[in-house]
Amino acid sequence: MKYGYSAFLLFFLFGCATQRRFSIDNNTQLQYLGQYTIPLKAQYNGTTVGGLSGIDYDAKKDVYYIISDDGSKIDPARVYKAKIQLGDKGIDTVQFLSVTTLLNQHQTPYLPATIDPEAIRYFQPADQIVWSSEGERTRKNNEWTLRDPSVFISSLDGKWMDSFLLPANLHMSQLEKGPRNNGSFEGISFDKKYRSLYVNVEEPLFEDGVQAATADTFAWTRIIKFDVKTRKPLAQYAYKTDPVAYPAQPAGAFKINGVSEIFWMAENKLLTIERSFSTGRAGCVIKLYLADLQHASDVSSITSLLTAKNVRPVAKKLVLNMEELPIPVYNIEGVTWGPVLPNGHATLLFVADDNFSLVDKTQFLLFELK
Repeated sequence: MKYGYSAFLLFFLFGCATQRRFSIDNNTQLQYLGQYTIPLKAQYNGTTVGGLSGIDYDAKKDVYYIISDDGSKIDPARVYKAKIQLGDKGIDTVQFLSVTTLLNQHQTPYLPATIDPEAIRYFQPADQIVWSSEGERTRKNNEWTLRDPSVFISSLDGKWMDSFLLPANLHMSQLEKGPRNNGSFEGISFDKKYRSLYVNVEEPLFEDGVQAATADTFAWTRIIKFDVKTRKPLAQYAYKTDPVAYPAQPAGAFKINGVSEIFWMAENKLLTIERSFSTGRAGCVIKLYLADLQHASDVSSITSLLTAKNVRPVAKKLVLNMEELPIPVYNIEGVTWGPVLPNGHATLLFVADDNFSLVDKTQFLLFELK
């Protein structure tokens, strides 16, 4: 969601590391190592680097695929390939290796404002990428533009290959039903064996209630499970988001809390990122939760989560509120495995979407799993 050279080494900025650890479970803790930022409107191979809203890691090639949510408005819809090098204080450099234009079903670049890329995952079995678009639901001069949210499969050179079947309740409509504009397919994640693909709806469907607000006004949204082989939806799960963290200034201005990304951690367990933004405050409030789907009800056949009875929602446990970090945190929209540390420990790497804006930053955050 938006609000508001051949080997090009970018300037970097480290945050001060802290020894504070945050518990994922009884056996695993998360420790912040540092940050790296990219200057606003940095250029690479004729494109403006920004809007980085999804990231995934190909461990065999040791490269990252990073998608921009620039829907061909500034430059063609695109995916960057990058290498990330570590230093004594965390991330030393982010080195872009290439940029690939995403193509539509006609194998031509998307026209401006006809696509809204948000999340990306590397599909290792076929050496392809899978990515999501939020679609569009807008009205101008009494004319509607309706584009359904989508999950696409593309080759590494950007060619359109296939798509996943959209559940019936996820089609855009002129009526107040289905997804809201700019609040649908925000995050995606495969399970370990690439048998299932999980996709989250950022904000509530119209039928599921109002958007999150402050105080106790939480919101219900959904996580969808797809079968990778058939491309068909298997189940939907109810997920309750937190209220918006702070009131907007001035009162009545834009504010939001929704799920900006998900990441498979273990069987039936996803890391969810809740991103709260309020006009008048710098940065975002980012909370990481460990979500457990094991006992959650399948709500595929339930029209409205507001009126449903005996529904078991996804259980969630707070892992980290990034307000506790020693740095400002911005619009975090992507997460993946980071480089393996010299001590053999795994890392998690987060990326923030700068919205091509002076008030936000393209920010990479690195955490060690202990």
